Amino acid sequence: MEKMDVTAMGELLIDFTENGVSIQGNPLYEANPGGAPCNVLAMLAKLKRRVAFIGKVGNDFFGTQLKAAIEEVGICSKYLYRDNEIHTTLAMVHTFPDGDRDFSFYRNPGADMMLTKQEIPEELIKNSSIFHFGTLSMTHEEVRAATKHAVKTAKDAGVIISFDPNLRPPLWESLEQAKEQVLYGLSQCDILKISDNEAQWLTGCEDFTECVEWILDRYPIPLILVSLGKQGSRAYYQGKMVEAKPFLRADTIETTGAGDTFCGCILHYILEHGLKNLSEEQLKEMLTFANSAASLITTKKGALKVMPSKEEIEKNRVQS
Repeated sequence: MEKMDVTAMGELLIDFTENGVSIQGNPLYEANPGGAPCNVLAMLAKLKRRVAFIGKVGNDFFGTQLKAAIEEVGICSKYLYRDNEIHTTLAMVHTFPDGDRDFSFYRNPGADMMLTKQEIPEELIKNSSIFHFGTLSMTHEEVRAATKHAVKTAKDAGVIISFDPNLRPPLWESLEQAKEQVLYGLSQCDILKISDNEAQWLTGCEDFTECVEWILDRYPIPLILVSLGKQGSRAYYQGKMVEAKPFLRADTIETTGAGDTFCGCILHYILEHGLKNLSEEQLKEMLTFANSAASLITTKKGALKVMPSKEEIEKNRVQS
């Protein structure tokens, strides 16, 4: 089996994003391919990385659209399964004036929840440099078992494990259950990408360094990245904290996929430089590149099919 740079598992779904108003005054929605793990892979594929996805969609026209979309951007779809009974998961994304979002999910059940432990391709995971996952594949018992089996396979094979909680409260029976699975992710990962509000929710701390110290007291994660939205981002590594400013753009329309784009760029940098002995200069360079990419995705509708190229990211970095 050929080696993959990054394999990710989790949700692949349709994000219905607002796109104007009809003649009758009704909101119009565009069916964008979405799902955090695949967004991360799409960014990596744009940076010429070999990537594969493990997940499940319905055997319906949305499932067909999603399979075609990930293949189009260069993600291996061999382990994207189709469910004959359950439809593809859908999310309605409401965008606020400042570009932030609210989600409504149609997933009771959705096909992404139907992935089973037996369907996990162990050899693919073992032949990957990095394995990436989030919590949406841990909301229900069967797919949670599949996720934990995949994580154990990666761990046993010495694969670097990357985790992004990507908390979506409406999908959980309770936030306590969500917290339990986030803590599981923290206990397994080598790279943690967490957003500002997730860090505060998880730890009960306001200050982000205190949030990270709370995490590190419990889980010795080598590299922690905190995405701070309009405040940029931070990396916590070997007792150091490095910050990078955001690239704020006047043409931002929505923030869907910004964190995933950021995460994809971080994983690209780690593939290039490894996780050991990173200098402050390197951490700053990594964050700056990732922030630049994240700012560009906020100027587009959706994320998966419109990731910026390396040239665009560098150009934005120089011009800003």
